[in-house]
Parts: sequence; C-alpha cells; structure tokens
Amino acid sequence: MESTTSPHVLPAACDFTVFGGTGDLALRKLLPALYHRDLEGQLPADHRVLGVSTSDLDDAGWRDAVRAALTTYVAAEQLLTPVVDRFLARLRHLRLDAEDPEDWDRLHALLKDRAHPEDAVRVFYLAVAPRLFGSICQRLDEIGVVDERARVVLEKPIGHDLASAREVNDAVGRVFGEAQIFRIDHYLGKESVQNLLVTRFANTFLEPLWNSQWVDHVQITVSETVGVGGRGAYYDHAGALRDMVQNHLLQLLCLVAMEPPTYVGRETVRDEKVKVLRALRPMTPADVDRDTVRGRYDVGLVDGAPVPSYAEDLGHGGSRTETFVALKTEVQNWRWAGVPFYLRTGKRMDRRVSEIVVVFKEPPHSMFPGAEGATAPNRLHILVQPDEGMRLHLTAKEPGPGGYRLRPVSLDLSYAAAFDARLPDAYERLLMDVIKGNPTLFMRRDEVEAAWTWTEPILRRWASSPARPRRYPAGTTGPTAAAMLLERDGRTWQEPDQ
Repeated sequence: MESTTSPHVLPAACDFTVFGGTGDLALRKLLPALYHRDLEGQLPADHRVLGVSTSDLDDAGWRDAVRAALTTYVAAEQLLTPVVDRFLARLRHLRLDAEDPEDWDRLHALLKDRAHPEDAVRVFYLAVAPRLFGSICQRLDEIGVVDERARVVLEKPIGHDLASAREVNDAVGRVFGEAQIFRIDHYLGKESVQNLLVTRFANTFLEPLWNSQWVDHVQITVSETVGVGGRGAYYDHAGALRDMVQNHLLQLLCLVAMEPPTYVGRETVRDEKVKVLRALRPMTPADVDRDTVRGRYDVGLVDGAPVPSYAEDLGHGGSRTETFVALKTEVQNWRWAGVPFYLRTGKRMDRRVSEIVVVFKEPPHSMFPGAEGATAPNRLHILVQPDEGMRLHLTAKEPGPGGYRLRPVSLDLSYAAAFDARLPDAYERLLMDVIKGNPTLFMRRDEVEAAWTWTEPILRRWASSPARPRRYPAGTTGPTAAAMLLERDGRTWQEPDQ
C-alpha cells in the first residue's frame, strides 16, 4: 500500500533538459514557469536547464532568446534583474542532430559534466512531435543517462488513436518505468481544477448532494476565441475531438465524477479517474449520430473584428476536420446512473472560457405559492479560466415587505481576490511536481488508453459518415444543433453570464 506520508521532496541537484528548447512551448510556457519558480526560491540550488534543438545557437544565443521570452511572457514587476541573471546563468544549449552519434555523445558529456552526476535528478521534457518520443528515449538509454532518478515528460497528444497511443507507450516504456513517465495535461495544474478536489472532499456540505439523487446534469465547456493559427497542419490531422475532448475535457469529467479516494496520493486519484473512464457509456454508431455534434467555424466577428473561416486559415476547402464538438455521455455507475454529462469545446467561439457547471435538481415541492419572480435550479460554476474561481447560484428572497419576491443570486469566490496573491501558471506547479517526482496530476498509461478506447468509436463513425461538420459563424456559441442537443432533454447550455 502506498504511504500516506508524501515522499516528494526537492532534490539537491537537477538537470532539466528540454528537447525542442527553442520552440514555442519552451519559450512561451516552460522557461517562464521555471523562472517564476526560481524567483520564489523553489528550484534546487544546484539546478541546470539544458535546451536541445536543431537551432545553431550557442549558450549566449539561447540565453538571449530566453531573455526576450521572459520580457514578453513575464510581468514586468516579476522581472528582477538579479534573479533573471541567476536564471539565465543556469541555461546551456546544445545543437543536436538526432541522426548524429557525436551530438548524442556531447549531450552525454554535458549531463556528466557536474559534481556527483549520479546524484542529480534528470528530467527530459519532450516538447517535440510524438513520433520522436520513442527514438529520443532509446538514444538516451544508449548513451547511459537513464537511471532510477531519471524522468521523462510527454506532451499531448499521446498518439492519434488507441493503436498509436500503445505504440508510443510501448516505445517509451521500454526505457522508462511507468513511475518515471509524466504525461502532462496542463489543465490538471490549474488552481481551480485542483481546488475541485478540495471543495468536494474537504467540505461536508457538497458530498451528500454529489450524486444522481440531487444532480440533474453536468456541463463542461472549453471555448476559445482563437482560430487554428499556425497550427493548421497539426490541427487538420487532429481535430477538436482528439485535440481537446480525448484529454482535457475527459480529465475534467473524471475529477467531477470520481469517487472519493482514501486519501489524495500519487496513485489513489489516478485509480479513481480510470474507473470513471471505464464507466463511460460506450458509443454505438446510433449513439454517435444522436448524441454528438461537430462543427467548423466560418467567417464572422470575434471581439468586434472580422476573422476568416477555417478553410481560409487552412488554405483550402477540402477538409472534413471539426473545430467544434458537443456531445452527451453518461457515467454508468451507482453514483451517476441517469445523469447526463454534456461536453462542449470549439475554436472561434464568442468568448474564451473553461468552466464546469453542476446543475442540481429543482426542489421536490414548491413551498411558496403566489410568490413573485422566477426560481432557477441551484448551480455550481467552477471557473477554470480565464478567471479562476467558483460561483454558487441560489434562490433568495428579495428584501422588502408584502410577500415573497424570489430572485436568483450568486455566492462568488475569486481566487485572485480571495487570496490576494499571484496565481502560479499551471506549468509552474506541474514542472515542480516532475522535479519532486509526484505523478498525482499526470496521466497514467491506463488512463490514456481508456480515454482512447472510449473516443475511437466516435472517430470511426464520423469517418464513415457522409455528413460534414456543421458550419457556425465565428464569434458565436457554435452550431445550432449543439443547443438542440440539450433542448430535446429540456435543458440549455449555461453561459458564463447567466
């Protein structure tokens, strides 16, 4: 049995190697996240960040690129010159041709060039295409830098279907043990997502209501105002279902629906999430036709400015790829049987928001005959982004004499306002967990494969169907069929301003 005492401590020495060190993810997210942790004094004292890429940069050139990135992505008041200089001094860059053995030998020499290299934790962050995961891991093993203190971080997507996910997992698993593999989903590092566990399991008032007796339905929405931008080539191969539903939205669903673990530990949470994925109602072709909607954005207005269609962003009009998905599913277990879960995600929507809404059932009996005003079901809104927090919608009596006038009101919790502190970016928390060896917020192999097992029937049905994604104007909430998905059940999507 896993110990309830956390073994996750900060190592004395660490080499954090980023493959793809000059890429967008590294410069926009990873390096700023590590800088913020250095600013807070949380990185190991003996810590290096090694950038590996095909760019012909020396250490000074990469440091200049990272300095520019910090200036862009870190708030000015957080850029303290002594800390910036200290952080940049940690950086080294290595140009590496994957096919050149001498380049790999240079990486080996760089990692060994420290006092007591056998005591340093080595983190290998693969911010590269998934097709390279296996070959990079094999090379790392061949040059002798993988030991029991080594860890590898895999960015999504882990494959594009179940078979390819297994191939990736097998290839990486031949080198690293499962406990050394950290499959990252940055949504799980967000404050509000983690606070969902605390809200559910550290408070007594919700858990008795968190079941089919009192919950009418659950909605999970992740909408973006941006289009595909420079990711068109990748996105047209993936689509919204692979890019967002199979990982981000299903992970959020798991945290809402999971059973209480004995305690929040490295495997207990992941054990419960896998159970949820395996309990999802399998999607038959008829289910897919009835309970899924796919769409693609057309020209429209976002924030008052005209934006092009997906076909224009892509450069051609022959694609059948979806940029929007709405679907209905159910967790078939004792707690949730009969409760629909509605999932929705899309690009070029009317607003950028990620939100979980738990809608409770109406009271079983109306006790205020003749009351003025309308009542609405109680709802718990869990705001994931951009403004992390929670909002509980209740019905209250409007002050004044002369009978009952009922009005919906809300109890709001804004993390920024309540705690009066900067909220760390999700990557900051997750990268520190990797360094400490805490896998709780990362996906295990069986989680990834269970998610693909559930998703694949939808992909197969869409591929065999002659129907094309429904058009929706950019700057809207998606195709009208998505609204009808709920309306036929007598429900509506809960928008953020409701």
